Amino acid sequence: MHRFRPLLIVAALMAASSAHAQSSRFSPGPVITAYGPVADIEGIAPIAPGTVFRVAFDVSEAATGGQVSRRLESAARFLNMHARAGVPRENIHLAIVVHGPAARDLMREPRAGEANPNADLIAALVAGGVDVILCGQTAANLGLTPGSLLPGVRLSLSAMTAHALLQQDGYTLNPF
Repeated sequence: MHRFRPLLIVAALMAASSAHAQSSRFSPGPVITAYGPVADIEGIAPIAPGTVFRVAFDVSEAATGGQVSRRLESAARFLNMHARAGVPRENIHLAIVVHGPAARDLMREPRAGEANPNADLIAALVAGGVDVILCGQTAANLGLTPGSLLPGVRLSLSAMTAHALLQQDGYTLNPF
């Protein structure tokens, strides 16, 4: 085993170096500057001028304790990615419909005395024009009130209602 140890160390260093090189290709912005890192991609098919995106994200999976929700951050990635690709900001309309366990990610204090690691992300999304909607049925089930939610989060009668209304407004559902 001792003769293989140097090989294992070299392999681990190479893997770490490769992971760092990959992650260094990703950066946040230009719209959501602290979240939603994306990579610039050369040789992509251009997005037609005048393209308008209306996209809804459905989020029911809660973030791992103490971490930012990757599901919520997907909207920041979408916004940053398409703004970098030249789509005018006014042509990107996003909504996040939250229900189930993910409701905790929208609370001022997910647990008594605990700061929400998603608070800055939600503030940035709302400031960036993203509509963050919580299912009212989930809120009622959890005993949440509008005052217990982060600023900018709005309640809908239900997640089903929110999605139906967004679809009527031309929104498509993003499965990621």
